[in-house]
Amino acid sequence: MKPHYKPIPSESKLFKVEFQKTSQEFYYPWHYHAELELTFILSGQGVRYVGNSIENFYEDELVLLGSNLPHTWNTTIDQNQPVTAIVIYLKEDFFDKNWLGSIEFESIRNLSVLMNKGIKVSKEVALALKPKFFEMLSASPFEKLMILLQVLEYLSHNHEHRFLCEQEFTCDIDDTDKTRINSVYDYIQKNYQRQISLADVASKLNMSEEYFSRYFSKTMKKPFFEFLNEYKINRACKLLIETDKQISEICYASGFESIPFFYRQFKKFKDCQPKTYRMNFQKISLLQPA
Repeated sequence: MKPHYKPIPSESKLFKVEFQKTSQEFYYPWHYHAELELTFILSGQGVRYVGNSIENFYEDELVLLGSNLPHTWNTTIDQNQPVTAIVIYLKEDFFDKNWLGSIEFESIRNLSVLMNKGIKVSKEVALALKPKFFEMLSASPFEKLMILLQVLEYLSHNHEHRFLCEQEFTCDIDDTDKTRINSVYDYIQKNYQRQISLADVASKLNMSEEYFSRYFSKTMKKPFFEFLNEYKINRACKLLIETDKQISEICYASGFESIPFFYRQFKKFKDCQPKTYRMNFQKISLLQPA
């Protein structure tokens, strides 16, 4: 399950800033690249895969990714709103040892190392930086660089974030299988509401159950069914946030067949109960400016 290498062409040898909309450019398959990446979601929602992390994404989200950290953003099947994002790629030359190796850039250099685990920035920090991302779209090349350094410096001194992969999750770039991981994602997305067996998924990849199980665990650093249940829990979170359905309805709509098992999995992945998750989100929403 090797990700696909994605080249990032750019006129600048240091970085690239671009506006992305729901398109082949944004929905690139499970991939990696040498460039570090800052992705600010402006609109839309779906599921974000970073390393072995699976989470829902929403607007006003800022995620920082290290070099060669596999990732992809996908909308869910029932999502109609287009996704737009401002994406910044930091090239290898940006981290020239004679420049960023100096004491003035120590905090930014430290941030670049932490990005290898994938960083989800708090919404408050993301909103504070949002105008800077828009400024970079229309600024001159030199102004872009100055604004980018301001953004990175701000992020490097702010600790309102969490890691998406507790262990670094870089890929083996010697092999580029372009389809297997996306086949697994697509199959889960289309079939999560029914019972999925190991044989079902393994057969899609022309593997035996035993080989697929070992292969998936080794590559994704978690067992397949843990990966599957994490996806289902994130689907449940989406329903908790966007609907007023009863928790028992959400349990079955998310593909779980047992309410007690659903509660145990929710606690495992979200460290709280579904009712608490919904209440906490409602409280946060009330605090957001109109």
